[in-house]
Amino acid sequence: MTSAPVPGRQPGGNEGTHPGRTDYAGAVYGSLLAASVVATAGSVGDFPRLQLVVLLLVTGLVFWVAHVYAHLAGERILGRPIDRGEARRVARHEWSIVEAAVLPAVAVAISPLLGLGLPGTAWLALGVAIAQQVAWATLGAVRAGASPRFAVGEGIANLLLGLVIVAAKAALAH
Repeated sequence: MTSAPVPGRQPGGNEGTHPGRTDYAGAVYGSLLAASVVATAGSVGDFPRLQLVVLLLVTGLVFWVAHVYAHLAGERILGRPIDRGEARRVARHEWSIVEAAVLPAVAVAISPLLGLGLPGTAWLALGVAIAQQVAWATLGAVRAGASPRFAVGEGIANLLLGLVIVAAKAALAH
């Protein structure tokens, strides 16, 4: 029995390596998740840099596992076990959730080299997370063949989502 094609997925399960990939949902989601982690971690107390790096990476991993599980459980045919090949394909597809935590974690790790204290570190990591979120959303739209106007709209929509997190961080800091 063959399954119906799923929008955004390339035939053969090569969406992680296919040069025409247009589905960057995991990267956008992971970036938004990383921004949320940074905003809340920096707002509820002082987190040493290593703790924030670990928190970013572990949160990315936990949400990746949750997405893989939810996808596999949600698409499972009743009475049929989960296929290992499908599990690997979904895990590769969703891996960008974890990857999206890496740049903000790197920003936190290198912040002492930039002379930043903990508040500056949190703002740097938040800015990196939001910038990559906007970039991934815009790239996905461009690669999907969207008009320049629509691609800019995607970027703006994701910037607005990021700014909601910035506003929440600013409000929590006071």
